[in-house]
Amino acid sequence: MKRTTRVKCAALAAVGTTLLAACGTESGTGSDTIADGEKVTGAGDIADVEWLPQKVTVDGKEYVLPKNAEDAHITFEPGTTDPDVGGGESGGSVGCNSIGADAEIDGDTVRITDLTQTLMGCPDPLGEFETQFTSVFEGTHKATVTKRDGTRTLTLTSPDGDTITLREMTVPALKGTRWAIGPKAHLTLGKDDTVTGSLGCNTFRGEAVVKDGTIEFGHLATTRMICGAAVMKTERELAGILSGKVSYQQERDSLTLTATSGDSVTARAE
Repeated sequence: MKRTTRVKCAALAAVGTTLLAACGTESGTGSDTIADGEKVTGAGDIADVEWLPQKVTVDGKEYVLPKNAEDAHITFEPGTTDPDVGGGESGGSVGCNSIGADAEIDGDTVRITDLTQTLMGCPDPLGEFETQFTSVFEGTHKATVTKRDGTRTLTLTSPDGDTITLREMTVPALKGTRWAIGPKAHLTLGKDDTVTGSLGCNTFRGEAVVKDGTIEFGHLATTRMICGAAVMKTERELAGILSGKVSYQQERDSLTLTATSGDSVTARAE
């Protein structure tokens, strides 16, 4: 996969009890060198790529990235910063706090040092996942890269056998992707200008035409199940947004739909 843009973050600097990161853009390229289904021991070309943490295994126990980790991403920028400045240009976020570190990549060895992070309180299970991630992330790891269905997976293994698994982040297609809205509601836009999904209790289908940054929903035919009062209220609100012409904005795996009334809803690619 070739990359045309990369984000480089300045070292995180302490300000009171928080840390601030400054970012800019710089052009760069990268390429895959492994075939689909192939497993390679070695870091290979993992720089200039955004990686999504998937799970952390500590002492044999797995911790999976919670679904509410909205901005989780990790990048590797080999090199070290000023030794008097905490943090480095590698890191990103595990879904709550920002992290920065120095990274050295040598064959199948990835060494993460000088790790710093912001100090926001994060509710569990996200807070627990972040704690386990950072406890394993700093240190020396053996790197293994696999590729399946065109997407690479990076596994970092510590000398103690603890692991971090990360997946190469790709941008999902607007159509054909199942977009989750909360724990039960979802929608899928078809290539034939249709939409199907669930409002949280009742399922629906109808027409949906995508054009020039908008989606025009036709009448949605729904099932007639009676659910709890709170669920039905949420269904009515969601059905109101999925009505007529709405604007949409997609950022990576996030899709925000905004009705003319100003009401909006944000969905995540599954």
